[in-house]
Amino acid sequence: MLPVPKLAIYGFQHVLAFYAGAVIVPILLASAIDLTTPQLIHLINADLFTCGIASIIQSIGFWKVGVKLPLLQGVTFTAVSPMIAIGVAAGKGTDGLLVIYGAVIVAGLFTFFIAPYISRLIKYFPPVVTGSVISIIGIALLPVAAADAAGGAGPTLHPESGRNMAYALGTLALIVVIQRVFKGFMATVAVLVGLVVGTLVAWLFGDAHFTDVGSSAWLGVTHPFYFGWPKFSIAAIISMIVVMLITAVETTGDVFATGEIVEKRITKEDIGRALRADGLATTIGGVLNSFPYTCFAENVGLVRLTRIKSRYVVAAAGAIMILLGVIPKAGALVAGIPHPVLGGAALAMFGTVAVVGFQTLSRVDFHDHRNVVIVATSVGLAMYVTAVPDVAKAVPGWAQILFGSGITVGSLTAIILNLVFHHLGKDYGPAVAGRPGDLIRLDQVNVMSREEFVRTFTGLFQGGTQTDWAVERAYDFRPFSDTHDLRRAFQEALFSASREEQGSLLDHYPDLGSATVTDDPESLRDQSSLGLQRLADQEHEELLSLTDAYRERFGFPLIACIRDESSVKDVLRHGWDRLNNSPVQEHAAAIIEVAKIAGHRFDDLVAGANPIHSARERRLERD
Repeated sequence: MLPVPKLAIYGFQHVLAFYAGAVIVPILLASAIDLTTPQLIHLINADLFTCGIASIIQSIGFWKVGVKLPLLQGVTFTAVSPMIAIGVAAGKGTDGLLVIYGAVIVAGLFTFFIAPYISRLIKYFPPVVTGSVISIIGIALLPVAAADAAGGAGPTLHPESGRNMAYALGTLALIVVIQRVFKGFMATVAVLVGLVVGTLVAWLFGDAHFTDVGSSAWLGVTHPFYFGWPKFSIAAIISMIVVMLITAVETTGDVFATGEIVEKRITKEDIGRALRADGLATTIGGVLNSFPYTCFAENVGLVRLTRIKSRYVVAAAGAIMILLGVIPKAGALVAGIPHPVLGGAALAMFGTVAVVGFQTLSRVDFHDHRNVVIVATSVGLAMYVTAVPDVAKAVPGWAQILFGSGITVGSLTAIILNLVFHHLGKDYGPAVAGRPGDLIRLDQVNVMSREEFVRTFTGLFQGGTQTDWAVERAYDFRPFSDTHDLRRAFQEALFSASREEQGSLLDHYPDLGSATVTDDPESLRDQSSLGLQRLADQEHEELLSLTDAYRERFGFPLIACIRDESSVKDVLRHGWDRLNNSPVQEHAAAIIEVAKIAGHRFDDLVAGANPIHSARERRLERD
């Protein structure tokens, strides 16, 4: 617990970093379903008010609700497109809003009660699903941002589209410049600064109007069911439950990330408490005229940046948001942001969401064709519905809400295909070598002859038939219960070999950056991750100098697992450091690098061969 002045300052900083993202959801929704400006002002105030309550619940906690970490809650972007689809299908205006609130309330209760069992569902949301969904969310929301940048769904601010473009691109450019020039706190509020400056410029040119600020009250508290009693639609509820399941995965990631920052071990019970808080906050949101809630990743980054780990800072931010939520004039001020200015900022934010999805997909093994099919099909269908929204008219009315949102269609496709490819049907084991339609699976490996086994896996180690002894010895460890056993067999064969055999194996590896690497597809794949064959002259000469000095000192080539290095500079630095090792130590280090290279080649051959992931899958199935 920090002193009150510091709590207020640090809490206000969280509010600033969070504010633009907090209010953009009601603004986008209001624009899409044709709500009036007074209704939008009330939505913004209700959103801020409920954000404050949700953040206090998550950070302070009670009973089994709230993870008691510095996690700030906000309306999830995942829900934007489905809510718009629900509202449009229900007739827009308050009629659409009431159907949205009915779905939000039920989805919140669903999340609250399912939270204790969520660890059993997490296995159905691996990176191939979450990465696809997050990418789809970002890409599918970009047209919404583009529409705002062009002047909004309603009347444009100015008949000249060039002025709208200038506001949008100017706001986006300012955000980019702030991110490039500034660091620390200023960089975290780049979006907020872009919105403020863009709105000020539009006001100077007469294109921003704040007449509703003067007519709005200084004080006003939202009350339950302000717009009327909620309405319930099965299709809308299903759509919102899917949103909450996806949000549960995002929240889980944020909890683990925050736990690492504050150096707290995260347990299943912590995840359950965090998800209960999401569910309770979402239910409260539906009652108090707001929307689904999740942990805000922006504020997780702020905790890492400032190193202020007190959960009471987030509670203070919640109190500040509650205060802002009861001041309608603040909501009216935000509602006056011109559409093009908002669109320019949204382009940056939604593009960033897509990038987060790409980062998640980078952890997916795309050598496994099943994952390629899952991502390609889900993204393709999501873009089909996003690009041609009228396609929803081709399905029955009850299904139009599901098919009215590219995010919903894409998410369901990714979830279902993941079940079909990775969980349902006979388990033949992961695919080994080959291409789609001609795959060798684990059960087939166990009945291979020695010659077939060697022919399949000879590429794991350099040297071809001259070093087949390592693969032949791995064969003796059959049968393999899973790919972890198979991987371990190759490691045992390598590390149990004699020093002479290991030395002969080392001699077959090419020098880093050597021209002969292009003649060996496996070595080329190993080294191409950092482009060692395409280095600039200076780096190429330094690498040659290093490899020559290394070979002269130890008598065998410098071997390094390039796929584990982040840059050519790191390769050079680590290589020069290794020159200080003794011959015995360096021999051992080189064998370890060979094992790492073989591990990556094994991953290339064996679909789904990550032993950590396999172990986690088995634990979840047992639980």
